[in-house]
Amino acid sequence: MSLAKPWRDLDRSTVGSAPDRYALYELGDPDGDTVGFGTGILRDELKEALAYGDAAKVRWESAESADHAERLLAEHVEG
Repeated sequence: MSLAKPWRDLDRSTVGSAPDRYALYELGDPDGDTVGFGTGILRDELKEALAYGDAAKVRWESAESADHAERLLAEHVEG
């Protein structure tokens, strides 16, 4: 299930403004179709996604910890 957040372009500006904290993130293609989910320190994860060209869009849900991010992932992917 997709996150109920607006898509943002996955570019340097978005990466630079992303919080430096744990999060669940969703990557999308240029049409806004989901191509994957992940968890981790958001800014680091988005830097990697941008460098490898994995996606064109992103949206996220901040988390309190790595465990919290994993629980959010389980809710959205398995829900």
